[in-house]
Amino acid sequence: MLNTLKKVFGFESFRPNQEAIIKNILEKRDVFAVMPTGGGKSLCYQLPARIMKGTAVVISPLISLMKDQVDAAIENGISAAFLNSSLSPQEMSGIYQQLKSNDLELLYIAPERFAMPSFLETLKTIPISLFAIDEAHCVSEWGHDFRPDYLSLCNITQTFPHIPVSAFTATATPNVQEDIITKIGLRSPYIIRASFNRQNLFYQVKSKTGIESQIVDFLKEHEDEPGIIYRSTRDSVFRLTEFLVDQGISVLPYHAGLSPEERKRNQEAFSRDRVTVIVATIAFGMGIDKSNVRFVIHADLPKNIEGYYQETGRAGRDGERADCLLLFGRQDIPKIRFFIDQMPNENERSISMEKLYKSVKYASHNVCRRRQLLEYFGETYTEENCGACDICAGNIEKVDITVDAQIVMSAMSRTGQYFGIRHIIDIVVGADTKRIRELQHNEIKTYGAGKHKEKKHWQFIIDELLAQEAIAQDGGQYPVLIMTNKGTEILYGREKIEGLKREEIKKKPKAFKVSGFQPYDEVLFDKLRVLRKGLAEEHKVPPYIIFSDMTLHQMCIYYPSTLDEMITISGVGETKLERYGTDFTKEIRAHLDKNPDISIPERSPSDLTVNRPQQKVKESTIEKTYEFFNEGLSVKEIAKARNLASSTITGHLESLIRDGRVAEIDRLIDPAKRNTIEEMFFALKTWNTGPIVEYSKGTVSYDDARLVRAYIQRKTI
Repeated sequence: MLNTLKKVFGFESFRPNQEAIIKNILEKRDVFAVMPTGGGKSLCYQLPARIMKGTAVVISPLISLMKDQVDAAIENGISAAFLNSSLSPQEMSGIYQQLKSNDLELLYIAPERFAMPSFLETLKTIPISLFAIDEAHCVSEWGHDFRPDYLSLCNITQTFPHIPVSAFTATATPNVQEDIITKIGLRSPYIIRASFNRQNLFYQVKSKTGIESQIVDFLKEHEDEPGIIYRSTRDSVFRLTEFLVDQGISVLPYHAGLSPEERKRNQEAFSRDRVTVIVATIAFGMGIDKSNVRFVIHADLPKNIEGYYQETGRAGRDGERADCLLLFGRQDIPKIRFFIDQMPNENERSISMEKLYKSVKYASHNVCRRRQLLEYFGETYTEENCGACDICAGNIEKVDITVDAQIVMSAMSRTGQYFGIRHIIDIVVGADTKRIRELQHNEIKTYGAGKHKEKKHWQFIIDELLAQEAIAQDGGQYPVLIMTNKGTEILYGREKIEGLKREEIKKKPKAFKVSGFQPYDEVLFDKLRVLRKGLAEEHKVPPYIIFSDMTLHQMCIYYPSTLDEMITISGVGETKLERYGTDFTKEIRAHLDKNPDISIPERSPSDLTVNRPQQKVKESTIEKTYEFFNEGLSVKEIAKARNLASSTITGHLESLIRDGRVAEIDRLIDPAKRNTIEEMFFALKTWNTGPIVEYSKGTVSYDDARLVRAYIQRKTI
């Protein structure tokens, strides 16, 4: 297990719970795992898929995520593919052939495909190592994202009685957990409920004042950092996107009203770092595996805590620090209640209202955000101060608000408890409105009793009364304020009430650190990001699939300038060392040459020798490719024989051409086409392959351009 972890994935140790889950899968036992987003679920089935005989079948509703997952697996040297409606008949046929030939270690499918009788018959004819069900909460009607397609999985253990089944989710409450296990029919599963505590996330709630200016101010603090802004409606997505574009921010929209092509295009632009910010409804994100999202903003109140937790969980999946900002205004509550009231099923309405109430409680209570989230999922948080939320990091002062609370509740009582927040505040501050005059509320005793303080203060008083359940909101789209028994005791002076006044922090505190985080060379990091993006464009994958930000940060701390040193960096496995090691060590050496005063920290001998058997991996793997080439095999034939991607073999041949060991490339590319590509390089005055492919309108592949580039460069030495 540990050998595969390092060789394939480039990691020295498992994250919490991964090892136990993998051991049970390897022992062919069913597993149920609740793990937070970014907790490393995919490795729990990808690593066994590499070790076990047969094909691991992963069932996931996230069609848009499948390609990225498969690309990431292939980059790690795992033979993987997906089957979904985005493929052409020819592509599907090729994957079925791979499946029947036992050439796939990992296959991703959507739940509706599993329901097809013909596909089930195909699965029965091939060796299957395991089934992994991702987003397993979708099978439960008690969950926040029930999908009827998932009900076809209820027969999986009966249809394949000897194959281990693992179910993974990030958001199941204990009740939903029991429902999932029962519905899927897991057999005495090994159960893991990992901690929901995402230590690297900073949670913050701010009152909505001017939403657009608040978001722009936040983005200025996170310049050039990728992030997601969630809005509740398509119209608000459109308006905010237009506004941010006018502010010069690199941003695109995403919602269900866009065409599938535009949604795919916008999501890909975000995944591949071509655009910095995406403004979206909750339709976005289920299919995003981008590891370096540095912030998530909820510009509207989430309908439930499960959705909020999952959406914030898309930040900081690489383990680095990330921000989660919620802009809360009570005007969002009636909008959500309106949609809840349209639900025909009374039980469904009741569950949704309870979930909304808990979402409001989270946003309005001045209690540690982390503690509230963890308690929702049945987890006790024992720390007094988490240090990574606005409550724990801000300045909080307890103040007696009894008198002001009595003023508010007196206004409510004297108007019959028939009015909402805005009207009650208008009465208290003595506003001269047409409605107040018509209702003669300017004549009641409490009118103007609070005119010496701003409306913002009285909003704070009402928020505290609501949060501490001294008053409540009653009614549908336009709720009114009513008093509870506790409120009555306060109004008549039989009980006191305190409020928590806090100063809203402007920036994340410097004290907020992630365990193990170290300062890194930011200049080198920017250079490596540019290199990573260029390689990602060539290989047609998102940059984070090449290397995560965390892996780049390690490179910018330890400056690995040789392949022996590079293999010791977390996230660098053998296949990635083959493909990218030379490019990154070259960039790092150039940076060190320009900055001779850089002090490189020492690492323990065990860090530097852990992979000694693989020291010459790049040299030896090129030799194997050279042997096959001399036997007359084509690039595709060598790739198949070596179980590597064609782009990897092309990389080996590039090195061999530059070294002069492959002198002629006529076998690799037609001479006439080679001459045309040579002319393009000279005409465009670039060594980048992207412009060549674009200029040729797709008639020249990246691999063709790389081979010709190496050939030209060898001739000019």
